[in-house]
Amino acid sequence: MTATAPDGAQERTGGRRLVSGVLWNALGRGIPLLLALALTPVLVHLMGTDRWGLFTLALALVGIFGVFDLGLGMALTRAVSERIGEGRGAEAPALVGATLWSLLGVSILMAALAWWFMPVLIGRVLLVPPALEAEALAAFRVLAAAAPLVVINAALWGVLAAWQRFRAANLVNMPVSVFYYLGPVFALLAFDSLVAVMVALVLVRLVSGLAYAALAWRDVPGLGLARPGFGLLRPLLRQGGWMSLSGALTQVLLYADRFLVGALIGLTAVAFYATPLDLVMRMWILPVAVAQTLLPAIASSFRSAPERTALLMRRGTLIVAALVLPACLVLVALAEWLLWLWLGNDFAQGGGMVLRILGVGIFFSCLAFVPGTLLDAIGRPEVVATFSLVQAAVFLPLGALLLVLMGIEGAAIAWAARAATDCAGRFLLAARFYPPAREAGRALLPLLGAAGIGLAAMVPLGLGTAIVVGALTFGAVVALGWRIAPAEDRSALLRRAGFA
Repeated sequence: MTATAPDGAQERTGGRRLVSGVLWNALGRGIPLLLALALTPVLVHLMGTDRWGLFTLALALVGIFGVFDLGLGMALTRAVSERIGEGRGAEAPALVGATLWSLLGVSILMAALAWWFMPVLIGRVLLVPPALEAEALAAFRVLAAAAPLVVINAALWGVLAAWQRFRAANLVNMPVSVFYYLGPVFALLAFDSLVAVMVALVLVRLVSGLAYAALAWRDVPGLGLARPGFGLLRPLLRQGGWMSLSGALTQVLLYADRFLVGALIGLTAVAFYATPLDLVMRMWILPVAVAQTLLPAIASSFRSAPERTALLMRRGTLIVAALVLPACLVLVALAEWLLWLWLGNDFAQGGGMVLRILGVGIFFSCLAFVPGTLLDAIGRPEVVATFSLVQAAVFLPLGALLLVLMGIEGAAIAWAARAATDCAGRFLLAARFYPPAREAGRALLPLLGAAGIGLAAMVPLGLGTAIVVGALTFGAVVALGWRIAPAEDRSALLRRAGFA
């Protein structure tokens, strides 16, 4: 399909296309994730605890670099999807070209600022052992130089998402992402250097960007770089600015606690806190897979087909809940045992309770993607950003206070409480600013409450009792989910199961 070919909103919101997109996006991130989990003990052994703590902080910086795009990547996906749904796809190439040129300039400037700031971060903010300071500084600066690749790759993925090219994009992403985890192992075996690890990550990002560009070229020949329409950027900059603020605040809320741990307690505590946090956040591949599929579909339909848009929100929430709840129940019930099996007794003792608490919070963090995606897709990113700003004002001081009073378990409690607040608030805001979604949000409330209460009740329990409570929670959520699922989805599931 070329950029001029319209694609109706009805077709773009179909259930089959939604499920296909979710499956491909989940596979594209799930397969590399399995490899990452398998290789984590190897990396911890090769790096040692202090360097592993630095490595987790470096990965957090990669996530923070994503805000350097001023929100234009997601705004581009939304704008192109809206045009395609309305039959105005011919406007897309100029818009894509202007966005890519703008992002390149901004990200180069931000990379230069990050390069300059790294000595302050390493020498004054973090408690880095003197023997590691030089290596840490060089490694973080290599990663800072790669910020443009992170930003451009995200924008190119956004172009592919707008055309719903999830199958092709993930067939490229899977083998490339495998080397995102294998590369550091090879670098450590060959050079035993954190700098070499960062160089390996940068090379993988480069290959990924070239592959995405080749795929996007099919829908947008030349990627619009020859004739960029900079005049089209004005509405994108407004929406993108709010998306960027929301993204920046989200990254701060997600990662600030580990930097606080590093500054107030030390790198060993960072390892015991950040490793469980990184583990639960791997579950984001599931709601991200759903959100990336929902965004172009909702942006194409929210004006012309509000009933289908509300149905998309209900379906998306049920899909995310079905995917993440079983994993959350397992994490909360078996936290210490899983960490012992994965990384040994030290991590089990140091981070077991942290993992239990975060296992509750990650359920709500995953569910929050669906209403947040709806608000972005209908062009109200300022709502999400303002709410995130309120959360930052409340939960950053609370997290620091609980960290001082209770250690890393206190930081985990603050993280989980913020995730639950974020989820509830986004559903309320989605109902407020898109009334067709109000009924879907009200119907989903008992399911969210039952899951949250059940998970929280499991945290202080012993293994046997936690398993019983987890089984009861799962049964209650399944029953509630079946009641609120769309009738056509229930019928389809019964037919597939051979009952109808």
